[in-house]
Amino acid sequence: MIAVSVRKDGIEIHGHAGYAETGKDIVCAGMTALTQTLVRSMQGLTKDKIEYEVSPGRADIHYGNLSEEGRLLVDSFFIGVCLIADEFPEYVRIE
Repeated sequence: MIAVSVRKDGIEIHGHAGYAETGKDIVCAGMTALTQTLVRSMQGLTKDKIEYEVSPGRADIHYGNLSEEGRLLVDSFFIGVCLIADEFPEYVRIE
């Protein structure tokens, strides 16, 4: 199960979906794509300062006051997470 926690000052993602074997798990792949896109977009499209640590089965993204662009990116990330969680509720939990 992947657990996602979106807070005012950051996002934490931990766990593995277990939908399929490593390398073929579309739930993990979707979550990874959303997470990596969020980090790179925050760095490339905003002046917001973020700190992040990504490792297998875990991503911690911390930020302070976000710009309007940064909030939009986080909101877009959360929409994507909700879509995956709605489609695969036994593999993704929003906390």
